[in-house]
Amino acid sequence: MDIFIQQLINGVTLGSVYALVALGYTMVYGIIGLINFAHGDVVMIGAMAATTIAISLVGGDPGASAFVVLGMGLLVSVPLCMAVGWTAERVAYRPLRRAPRLAALITAIGVSIILQNVAMMGWGRNYLNFPQVLSPQVFEFAGARMSTLQIAIVVIAALIMGGLLAVVHKTRLGTAMRATAQNREVAGLMGVNINTVISAAFLIGSALAAVAGMMVATYYGVSQYTMGFMLGLKAFTAAVLGGIGNLVGAMAGGLLLGIIESLGAGYIGDLTGGFLGSHYQDVFAFFVLVLVLIFRPSGLLGERVGDRA
Repeated sequence: MDIFIQQLINGVTLGSVYALVALGYTMVYGIIGLINFAHGDVVMIGAMAATTIAISLVGGDPGASAFVVLGMGLLVSVPLCMAVGWTAERVAYRPLRRAPRLAALITAIGVSIILQNVAMMGWGRNYLNFPQVLSPQVFEFAGARMSTLQIAIVVIAALIMGGLLAVVHKTRLGTAMRATAQNREVAGLMGVNINTVISAAFLIGSALAAVAGMMVATYYGVSQYTMGFMLGLKAFTAAVLGGIGNLVGAMAGGLLLGIIESLGAGYIGDLTGGFLGSHYQDVFAFFVLVLVLIFRPSGLLGERVGDRA
């Protein structure tokens, strides 16, 4: 039971990160129907930028407080990721808005490759180690252990997700987003600035990606230019699992995928008689994706809708 609770805690922590990244996928898809496969690399840029700032601050002052290090990391990574997301939308995606979806999808893959190579040229191929700035305080719960970092990740992710739901459902921008997602042409006729709404979706999603990137860097202690590929695929799986285009579904899908992956990593050795180890945990994420696409393509909370005429 203590192993189960421990893996559940790890799963909720990991799922909180997946949920933040999945929100970026589902917001863009819900509004313009684009699967932005470069979104995972925006997370990577956020992680690399935050790690660089942390290394510089701790190197200059080993006693720098965690609040200063993490705050400065966010002050740099969030605007940088927002700039990257806005530029990708303006330069790569907007000219293809009326093109076949396959063209936009291939372009998104190309943007992903470009961002990876730019990061490799800027930061190099080696891993960057994120300094340990948070005190390693651990709390015991039913035989399981939960660190202050895990608590912070879960709480901050929950606050951000709640804030995003409030923005979408309680503000004029959110109303414009929902109207654009429902029918772009009619929303434009009603006075909604479609370009502004789509840009806002990319900016918000990129800001969430920056926060998620810092969470990954602090949680695992490392960042590298290829880290966004697998993270992005898993977050996309979470968005599909919950129902891509559905914000609550993306949150639920991220948490569920994180729990499934962690429980799988904890018990895969027992299930296979020791043949497979915990490093095969990625298998569970994509096995879930295959099952969802076969039995419920619209996702757990998604709705089956017909194509517009």
